[in-house]
Amino acid sequence: GTVGQITGVPQPPLKRNAPASWGKPEPLFNGKDLTGWVPDNPAENHYKAIDGELVNEKAGANIRTTRTFQDFKLHVDFNCPNDGNSGVYLRGRYEIQVAYEKPGVNDRFHDLGSIYGFLAPSVDLPPRPGQWESFDVTLVGRMVTVIRNGVKTIDNQEIPGITGGAQDSREADPGPLYIQGD
Repeated sequence: GTVGQITGVPQPPLKRNAPASWGKPEPLFNGKDLTGWVPDNPAENHYKAIDGELVNEKAGANIRTTRTFQDFKLHVDFNCPNDGNSGVYLRGRYEIQVAYEKPGVNDRFHDLGSIYGFLAPSVDLPPRPGQWESFDVTLVGRMVTVIRNGVKTIDNQEIPGITGGAQDSREADPGPLYIQGD
């Protein structure tokens, strides 16, 4: 008995050239508190600044930057425990999977370092649950490059659309970085 209306719009092309040079890197986390970050559900927020690290103490709210971004280069250091599942959303719409789930739970399109459901890493790297790792990500339009622990795993490939959990489908708009709270 519910009536509604759905309107579809074409996906924007997002064909852009990378800048000739990138600006100076800017920190997104000050290491002291959550300034510049907001949870999507404050009552379920378990993110804290502890000893210079952004720590999620248990599953709950997602957290996102108050700033929004268009094209960028991003460096992320992360430490995912065994059986952990999270993700980093680029512009709030494209998830880079951060997960060490039990073998056989995920396929390559849902493994650590994938663009969730769309782009699998081209290189298998050994799992390192509970250890510090890094992503260096370049996103221009819908073209993404991911370097995990110094190894290029996705090389300038087009993300075909928003991934599950995206904040919205307005791909042409700037968006925040957000971290899944699982």
